[in-house]
Amino acid sequence: MDKNDYERIYTIKRYCEDITRTIKRFGESAEIFINDYDYYNSISMSLMQIGEISAGLSDKFKLNTISKIPWDLIKGMRNHFAHGYASMEKSDIWETAVNDIPDLLNFCEYILETVKK
Repeated sequence: MDKNDYERIYTIKRYCEDITRTIKRFGESAEIFINDYDYYNSISMSLMQIGEISAGLSDKFKLNTISKIPWDLIKGMRNHFAHGYASMEKSDIWETAVNDIPDLLNFCEYILETVKK
């Protein structure tokens, strides 16, 4: 893994941790998320940043890990945030935060730990 990919995975991990902390802080309830503008914006910004950062991963890294992480979908969500934020379904954002981010966090932790060894 090259230095750029390592730094990007580390930063993605940090945003995943931010999402996890935010969910714990505001509550693990879709209803609270949907009705609390600050909660919604906090999670959305972190997801958008993950998409932006992942776009800079090397093609080699993405190709080698595509079976574990859907990099095109992550970038696609970023594009949707950037160009159609007002039309995004809050329930889809919530589902991504609670169902997909834990897997992405685990992946990042695994990759970073593997590189250390």
